[in-house]
Amino acid sequence: GLMTYLLGKDWDIETIIKNCTGTGFMSVELRTTHAHGVEVTMPAAERVKVKKRFEDSALETISLASAFQYHLPDQEQLKKNIEGTKEYILLARDVGATGIRVFPNAFPEGVAREKTMEQIGKALAEVGEFGHNNGIEVRVCVHGNGTDSVPVIKKIIDYSRSPYVYVNWNCNPSDAEGEGFEYNFNSVKDRIKGVHLHELWDAEYPYRLFFKLLADSGYKGYCNAEIGRVSCEPVEFMKCYRGLFLALQNGI
Repeated sequence: GLMTYLLGKDWDIETIIKNCTGTGFMSVELRTTHAHGVEVTMPAAERVKVKKRFEDSALETISLASAFQYHLPDQEQLKKNIEGTKEYILLARDVGATGIRVFPNAFPEGVAREKTMEQIGKALAEVGEFGHNNGIEVRVCVHGNGTDSVPVIKKIIDYSRSPYVYVNWNCNPSDAEGEGFEYNFNSVKDRIKGVHLHELWDAEYPYRLFFKLLADSGYKGYCNAEIGRVSCEPVEFMKCYRGLFLALQNGI
């Protein structure tokens, strides 16, 4: 699949559908605030139209990628992020998405790490249950300053005490830190509901091992390409990227 944070950020819905289906991509994760305009300001009738456009396409599923985050010490800002998440969960439901990506994003200075992780966990428990009640998975990304750590995400999930908080694996260099890559993967494998891929040609990241572990775990979700600057024609790039994705799994 494609995550439209960078590649695809200027595409409207029809272009996204055309370029994804023309290159064999089967899913799209729509980054909020981008050109495709899938936002909470959409009236109900427009949401129905968006849902039908994707249902009528060859794409198998869609999801949303928000920027809501729960590490903020300011409790009013925290509340705004929680309530904003709930609004986008309803949007996700209305347009036929399966899930929404959210963040931890940082450890604020002057605040104990355990306190921050507990706050994030409790916030995720609230939005996770709201998401579950509306048929939407809330996927917390392994992302941020100090929070781009699988052990940190595991602690946050433990603090949530919720079965409805899921992980968006982010293919970070830090994934192998501490007890090692396989240990970290296994600690959250039952919670992984989304994956962001980056530079598949990066020999420093164990993509072959990752794909094997993912398959062995029974993962049934999508791996969405979150690609940075593309210096060639995007559609041709997507074809090559998909080919490398399959080759790393001995799929071609």
